[in-house]
Formats: sequence, C-alpha cells, structure tokens
Amino acid sequence: MQVSAIGVIHSPYKTRAEAPPQGRDAISKIEIHKEYEEGLRDIEGFSHLHVLYWMHKSAGYTLLVQTPWDSEPHGLFATRTPNRPNPVGHSIVELIERNGNVLKVKGLDAIEGTPVIDIKPYVAKIDVKSHAKSGWLEGKLLEKG
Repeated sequence: MQVSAIGVIHSPYKTRAEAPPQGRDAISKIEIHKEYEEGLRDIEGFSHLHVLYWMHKSAGYTLLVQTPWDSEPHGLFATRTPNRPNPVGHSIVELIERNGNVLKVKGLDAIEGTPVIDIKPYVAKIDVKSHAKSGWLEGKLLEKG
C-alpha cells in the first residue's frame, strides 16, 4: 500500500493542543500540489468537502481510549482519537472559495503542515444517513464541533 500527499494544510492551529476536536469555525487553507490542480475542476459547485489527511504528529496508540465525553475506556475504533495505527484524519469542511490550487475552508481540525491525502465532494443525498446511531455517545452532551 502506498499513500502520497496531494497537498498540505495551512491551519491557524500550530500544535495538537491548539486544535479543537472536530474543527470549529476557524478558516484554514488547503494547498493542493500543482500537479493535482486540474483535479480541482468543478469543485466550486460543492458547499462542503470530505478532506482526508495524514495526522503526522500522531504519537502511537492504545487499543482502549478514555475520551473527554466518558469516564469509561472504549475501543480505539469506537472513538475519534488522533492516535491510531494508521493516523488517517477525516473532516467534513465548508468550502469558502477556491483560488487556483488553494481551497479556503471552514471547520478543519488539522494542524499546520498536515499532509492532505484526498479530497472528495460532500453529497447530501449520499452522505447523510438519517438512521445512523452514535453508539456509546448516544445521549451524551458533546462539545460543539
């Protein structure tokens, strides 16, 4: 398996400690490498995007994780911790504008210098799952994200 960066994130968050869980309303820029710029054609018509990135500052992992929302430990794959065997991050962001190979987005929780590995359009008719359940998080008051 081989994964290569297609771009880099320029974020107001410089460290992991500064990055809020699940983004917020801060504006970030995603700079796509020039050789992939043509792949951005027609992206302006989408209000939101899926952004996949490599959490390059991830520091190992444990199979049981205690989250800010529960005192009980949960399995790694039942949480959104950034410390994972393959530190792939995912955010759904609002696309504010495109300027050449740079996308200005809102709601990205990645830190400065994070490598981007893929971008896909958010398509409400496909991506919204009205019957989805939130497992152990059901009924918990979650921080706005």
